[in-house]
Amino acid sequence: MIPFKLTEEYLAEIEQLIDNQQDGQLSVLLAEVHYADVAEIINELDEDHATYLIKLLDSEKTSETLTELDVDVREAILANLSAKEIAGELDELDTDDAADIIGELPKNMVQEVISELEDREHAKHIVDLLRYDENSAGGLMAKELVKVNENWNVLTCVKEMRAQAENVTRVHSIYVVDDEGKLKGRLSLKDLLTTSTKTHISEVYIPKVDAVNVNEKPEEVAKIMSKYDLEAIPVVDEIGRLVGRITIDDIVDVIREEAEKDYQLAAGISQDVEADDSIWDLTRARLPWLFLGLLGGVGAAAIMGGFETLMSDYGVLFFFTPLIAAMAGNVGVQSSAIMVQGLANDDLKGSVGGRLIKEMLLALLNGTVLASILLFFTWLWKGSFLTSLAISISLITVTVVAGIIGTFIPLFLHKRGIDPAIATGPFITTSNDIFGILIYFSIAKVILGI
Repeated sequence: MIPFKLTEEYLAEIEQLIDNQQDGQLSVLLAEVHYADVAEIINELDEDHATYLIKLLDSEKTSETLTELDVDVREAILANLSAKEIAGELDELDTDDAADIIGELPKNMVQEVISELEDREHAKHIVDLLRYDENSAGGLMAKELVKVNENWNVLTCVKEMRAQAENVTRVHSIYVVDDEGKLKGRLSLKDLLTTSTKTHISEVYIPKVDAVNVNEKPEEVAKIMSKYDLEAIPVVDEIGRLVGRITIDDIVDVIREEAEKDYQLAAGISQDVEADDSIWDLTRARLPWLFLGLLGGVGAAAIMGGFETLMSDYGVLFFFTPLIAAMAGNVGVQSSAIMVQGLANDDLKGSVGGRLIKEMLLALLNGTVLASILLFFTWLWKGSFLTSLAISISLITVTVVAGIIGTFIPLFLHKRGIDPAIATGPFITTSNDIFGILIYFSIAKVILGI
């Protein structure tokens, strides 16, 4: 299959067919296009064209396409659909996707859409999901799954599975429950096929099964599924009853969203924004950290002002100020990035003290190598060994301090329940710039005897 590539010519053709209401040609043109690619097309259309195309697609394709649209595009389209039209699309979706879309609707429309759902069992499951916090396993799970009772025999089990499987897009696992609905284990398809039809499930099921609580954070669910290479994981309530399952496609979305959020935090963007957002939204997201950078710059300038006499006597120190500040920021960001990654993957081993000592030794080694090169270069350039020595020792010290700060701050924030990704951005860079310049001129002042 050749990957779909949206071109301006293709998009113009779609728009022209919509303008001319050539429904037949549009249907033929999009018949073999994957719903994710259709969503890509709709994301590029204006609201009227997008709504027209959504209404033209067959119901199954429309519902799948809705789940792939950008949130703002989907909200605009849904605002142009009636409650009955929205309900018709939701009837085709799994409960988790349907609940997500209903959660985006205006409050005065939610009940109306739910009342229009034809499948009342489907509606009941959606309402059940809506009561969970969206930032929890309960808000992420789907109700569709295949479960069997431990007291059934194999023949009854197969009959029940056939009925249940009609509503499940993909069967990853067969879960075993007791009479109270509590999760007991999982059933191997091989064991089911090779066992006598009269055998009870309690005799053949596998009692070991990984599960998560409905209140578990999506990030923790992602870690568990990633660690054990799971395609799906069952979700249980507070007393162990099986209430749903989370599949890998939902976890991929969680991982992508977390990566995007951490990347924005690392870049100094405090809110979740996209390139197409308004100037006001982008400004609100960026300005706080830019303001921090401004304060850091003012602080650094004030520190340099306190060493005015030193710079007037040894002007060469001024030329290396950007280098010292840049090295402090770079080392700090490197150290904090490694810490944040380790915290995110939950693979940091050993004590905090041991981690700090390791990072200090690493920074000392890197700083010594770089300082040796700088010492040689500065000595040849300016001919003053003492000045070159002051700059080089400052570089080593600044590198070690920056490494310690870059390691400690993420660990400190993590302990306080604050996202440590914030430490990899301007926060670390600005603080290390200030400390770096202070250390630089203080050491130079001592060595040069001023």
